[in-house]
Amino acid sequence: MDNLLTDIAGIAVGHADDIELASGVTAIIFDRPAVASGLALGGAPGSRDQLLLDPARTVETVDAFVLSGGSAFGLDAAGGVQSGLRADGRGLAIGPALIPIVPGAILMDLLNGGNKDWGLHAPYRDLGHQAYLNAGKGPFALGTVGAGTGATTVNLKGGLGSASAVSDAGFTVAALVAVNAMGSVTMGNSPYFWAGSLERNGEFGGRGLPATMPEDAHRLAIKGGPTTATTIGVVATDARLSKQQCYRLAVMAHDGFARAIQPAHLPFDGDTVLSAATCDKGPPDDFAFAEICMLAASTMARAIARGVHEAETLPQRGALASWKERYERG
Repeated sequence: MDNLLTDIAGIAVGHADDIELASGVTAIIFDRPAVASGLALGGAPGSRDQLLLDPARTVETVDAFVLSGGSAFGLDAAGGVQSGLRADGRGLAIGPALIPIVPGAILMDLLNGGNKDWGLHAPYRDLGHQAYLNAGKGPFALGTVGAGTGATTVNLKGGLGSASAVSDAGFTVAALVAVNAMGSVTMGNSPYFWAGSLERNGEFGGRGLPATMPEDAHRLAIKGGPTTATTIGVVATDARLSKQQCYRLAVMAHDGFARAIQPAHLPFDGDTVLSAATCDKGPPDDFAFAEICMLAASTMARAIARGVHEAETLPQRGALASWKERYERG
């Protein structure tokens, strides 16, 4: 176990990013079509094929997910992943046509100091294709990479995080998230993470919880620009789930947002979770599924904290400091 989304067999993850652009893409590729759903609870989401994921819709499986920076421009990234899948003979077969199913979600990172003067066409389709080509099993980078490259929070650099866990019944649950929160992942101006009580093996600094709550912990602190947010993530399991159960997995992962970000799901962000089941193992009974749901929340919260903990400060002048720069190296 690497404490990553790729701890689930049959899932590959790839990044492509551009530090000068201060943005990037992360592709999540399934070896076989995965049962999938998802849910956006933020007030201003941006997504591709989100409606397809509704449990009432016909298509049940997807070939990949894409998380991207670039706001609405980043929706092009899914097309790049789709091109890679089609070239490899993947996709939903309708007669002789193959149509790869690639839902995606985007975050707003256009105002982080990176050079967004890209000319006529945004670079996200090419970044998406490169992320597909870079996808692999096993360990992958966290922090200022992929979709987390240009991410920020109200007080610290955001980034890409991941975490995993195994249930008592033997099902693996894992999350991957690009943390671009409008609010804070730490308690006020302290180094303590809201998700501190869930930490395992010092995965985000080992600080635990403070002896006393910082005085500014519960004060409202959000980014000054009301459109510079959105945390987007994926939660997955190797259990055999229905599309409706995958939807419930996304609902529970949003509980992880609420445990790790203060506040989450604001009118101005697009907080979104995409969920999937590879179905490599059998169906869980009711109790085992309840535990999978619980782990969807806790792994997502841990992944959010890891994304901020692992981030590095961007090289652009005036860039927001990372957690490591402010608390670990000081």
